[in-house]
Amino acid sequence: MTGTNGNPTGTTDTTSTTSTTDNLGTADTTGTTDHTGVIVVGSGPTGLLLAGDLATAGIPVTVLEKRPRKISNLSRAFALHARSLEQLDARGLADELEATGRTLDRLRLFGRLSIDLTDLPSRFNHVLVLPQYEVEKALARRAVEAGAGFRYDTEMTGLVQDADGVTVGTRGPGGRTESLRAAYVVGADGMRSAVRGAIGLPFPGKSVIRSVVLADVKLADQPDELLTVSAVGDAFAFLAPFGDGYYRVIGWHRGRDVPDTEPLDLAEVKEITRRALGHDYGMHDARWMSRFHSDERQAPAYRVGRVFLAGDAAHVHTPAGGQGMNTGLQDAANLSWKLVSVLAGHADPALLDTYQCERHPVGKAVLRSSGGLVRLAMAKRPWTRAARAALTGLVSHVGPARRKATAQVTGIGYRYPAPRGTHPLTGTRVPDVRLADGTRLYEALRDGHFVLITPAHEPLVQEPPAQASSAPGLPPHSDRLTTAYWASARRTTLLVRPDGYAAWAADTTPAPDALHSVLVTYLGPTPVRWPGRELLTK
Repeated sequence: MTGTNGNPTGTTDTTSTTSTTDNLGTADTTGTTDHTGVIVVGSGPTGLLLAGDLATAGIPVTVLEKRPRKISNLSRAFALHARSLEQLDARGLADELEATGRTLDRLRLFGRLSIDLTDLPSRFNHVLVLPQYEVEKALARRAVEAGAGFRYDTEMTGLVQDADGVTVGTRGPGGRTESLRAAYVVGADGMRSAVRGAIGLPFPGKSVIRSVVLADVKLADQPDELLTVSAVGDAFAFLAPFGDGYYRVIGWHRGRDVPDTEPLDLAEVKEITRRALGHDYGMHDARWMSRFHSDERQAPAYRVGRVFLAGDAAHVHTPAGGQGMNTGLQDAANLSWKLVSVLAGHADPALLDTYQCERHPVGKAVLRSSGGLVRLAMAKRPWTRAARAALTGLVSHVGPARRKATAQVTGIGYRYPAPRGTHPLTGTRVPDVRLADGTRLYEALRDGHFVLITPAHEPLVQEPPAQASSAPGLPPHSDRLTTAYWASARRTTLLVRPDGYAAWAADTTPAPDALHSVLVTYLGPTPVRWPGRELLTK
């Protein structure tokens, strides 16, 4: 059993020993040609962040991607919220993305309902508007530089897991088949996840909106707002800039319920936009158009044995609020440090169970909030329109309601479950506080370590206490712990996880032996070697 904030409370490995395959074929366990720490299936933002974290920590990682080696412009995500920007800041990427995109300090949801972000308690008190492919470029570069291996034009054809690892069957360029072996596999391969199918998980839910139209167009008239969104009567439309002269249009009309395969022309896109926004902005030169349907679905489990799901493979929902890519990035940030801790031998494998109990409730909450926004935006009956008006008034004029809505949409308001009796900070997001040396917390997190913050002028324990020096296997934690002092007069002692959430806290500085015990509990006592590689912990 494991505490939900990384506290190993037992020694039982709950890994399944069953074999699983999918209908694409069986992964042959003979003739395996490669061995790696983790196989990540899918190279969208979720898979790329995860692969970059693992490779940076020295964990061998291979990314399988069935698409060719290029960045696609077919994504529907255009917004990074505060919590995702904080996670990217902890990886040294936020500032370059901020320079690439454009910021928006008010997020308009529908009609008169909008959220002012200027009071958000974050360095990133805005939405960053930029296409998903810009995020993928930055994350892919980081992963490659860290040593992650990529196999493009390669699809997963089967998966078998046992007590010691997972064997994945692949089909690569020219139809070449191969088996890869890994300790763990992460499916970040989208809504139609082959990994999810291979482990036999259902994807319950339903289509919320059908026959949504997509188009990339140029505009003769520029919109007044950076993101333009509205719902009027039976129509909804959204406009977002790519930054290259083209705009993405997302539109829907209640009376146009046709299959996704129905041909789409620019005249229909213009008509839906005029109905919803009052103007089609002189759309022309469409370079791509398509239809899709928006689903609300969530896998019942994010882990089956040694296989995990993240991002759209685990949950999909409507695009309302722009929470899709952001939720996937935060899934990856939660899972990556746990895989590193287990594979480096610092944590019991049961730590990996906390990924489910921490991230599944967040995915469920995002489904509820995004679905609720769409239903209110599309309100047709008098009572649902009354509910929309009431919500608009509540969020616009009542401070606590506004702050709660803002915290949920931006991701900074989520906290993880904490064991009873722990400090109130346990499981909460830690803001980007200033440290005594002039740096910020999220700069200190860039090494992928835990960060211990104590009051200024208090001694920090770097070595085991004298009375424990005779105990074997208790090395310093300098390889996985960064120590810092508060810049303020705050008296709290705080241990921050690599993903920026509080693992442990106390209102005073504990005695050296007690603090050392805390560090051993959360950071682990002994280093281990990865087979055939240098020592992972120095």
